[in-house]
Amino acid sequence: MSDAGGRADGKAGRTQAGGSRADRTLVGVLGGIGPLATVQFMDRVVRLTEAARDQDHVDMVVLQHASVPDRTAFVLGRSADDPGPVLADDARRLARAGAGLLVLPCNTAQAFAGPVAAATPVPLLTAVDTTVSAVCDTLSGHPLGPGGPAQAVGLLATEGTVASGVYAEAFGARGVKTLVPDAAGQAAVTALIYDGVKAGRGGDLTALAAVVADLRSRGAGAVVLGCTELSVAAQATPADRLPGVPLVDSLDALARATVLRAGGRLRVPDRPELARPRRGVLRSRARVPVRTR
Repeated sequence: MSDAGGRADGKAGRTQAGGSRADRTLVGVLGGIGPLATVQFMDRVVRLTEAARDQDHVDMVVLQHASVPDRTAFVLGRSADDPGPVLADDARRLARAGAGLLVLPCNTAQAFAGPVAAATPVPLLTAVDTTVSAVCDTLSGHPLGPGGPAQAVGLLATEGTVASGVYAEAFGARGVKTLVPDAAGQAAVTALIYDGVKAGRGGDLTALAAVVADLRSRGAGAVVLGCTELSVAAQATPADRLPGVPLVDSLDALARATVLRAGGRLRVPDRPELARPRRGVLRSRARVPVRTR
């Protein structure tokens, strides 16, 4: 566990330069699910923060708990190992470390957000909540697709996330339909997530070109990267090979919301070598409600 330091009330102390940090919140990251995605999340938070010195960055304490039972396997009934109690215990550990905000950079783990939020009074920010808010914030501001505001979004995610219905329920409450790949398309998504990124073999979104094209043909005005391993794959995709449809990156959405909730400022898009903007990836400053017990 790497600790950026902090008081028991979740507020960071004074900087070495003497400036007050009373308005800054120590962020506790429920990490390791998966490990590379957690590292990518931390990288995004750093790169998306407007900072002229170390002390301007978000304070984080990270629990890289890679041995948490597989979320998809439990949701689909393939395993009896329940990740819920483990994640809830992790939340309590981070709260004891002084975290004033918990973040969950795993979309499939949204199925266990209830027990995690109930484990501690520390508010919880999840990838699904921030992503849905980012999409709907964009919908209300300007059109996503060439014909106007999208009435449907495509979802690329694990089988567990799709089966749990967390995105369909959240989008449905906002009047937006969720489209998912057919069986062959889902198999391609699963292969990229598990056999590619999680297995350390890499891969990028060009492997899902046909899947994205099918979602577009069925009416998707945007496509959600609803798995943080797909966010890693997107980062590896050459800019000129990204799908020709607006992408909503769940890791980006969570990282941006985290910076703002922690009291930081988002970097203005004038230093692309730091912010790494990618063609076709939507950005949002949506205000996202946190989960509390």
